[in-house]
Amino acid sequence: MINSIKYLFITLLIFSTIGFAEKPPSNRATGFFVAFGVGPRMPLGDFSNTTDIGYGLNVEFSYTDNEFLPVFLFANLGYEQYPGSQNYFQETEYSNFHTNALPVNIGARYYFAPLLENIVLLMPIIQASASYTYYQTLHEFDQNSGKNNFLDDESKFGFSAGAGISMFMMELLASYNYMPSNQFVSVDLKVRIPLYINF
Repeated sequence: MINSIKYLFITLLIFSTIGFAEKPPSNRATGFFVAFGVGPRMPLGDFSNTTDIGYGLNVEFSYTDNEFLPVFLFANLGYEQYPGSQNYFQETEYSNFHTNALPVNIGARYYFAPLLENIVLLMPIIQASASYTYYQTLHEFDQNSGKNNFLDDESKFGFSAGAGISMFMMELLASYNYMPSNQFVSVDLKVRIPLYINF
């Protein structure tokens, strides 16, 4: 398992060194990568009573080196939007209700032994992270309700755990995300490119 991932990592190192003319070889191979992800966000529990399926975008920076492969450390920043549920509008005096979120996650990802190696490198992955999210919720009411519109801001801490499949340069990842009163399942398609590789 580790040998296959090291082989992929060394291949990327060689490609990036040739393509980007990095520094001369050293004793420790290191790599920084950037990934861009997009996908649906499916609210659970109380969160699903007021909101419909939303969407999310994120950018992720990850790091690894040859001493602790196949583990990658990562941090990502995202933007998510959740529209109000039509049922919620019908049962209340709301004319508009939606939530915007800015999540920040810091965690680690583990790459298992490849399921396929001949045609394409296909590896199962798991990851876990600590999360901080800033939420802003818009409350707009019918004109005849007599209520004033307002914005609600709050910050929450939680965690995320997920699993998926990776070709390393492209991944499909499903995650359970827990925030108090804001649990959801996310599915992300990610494209990863090397930022800096040195070996």
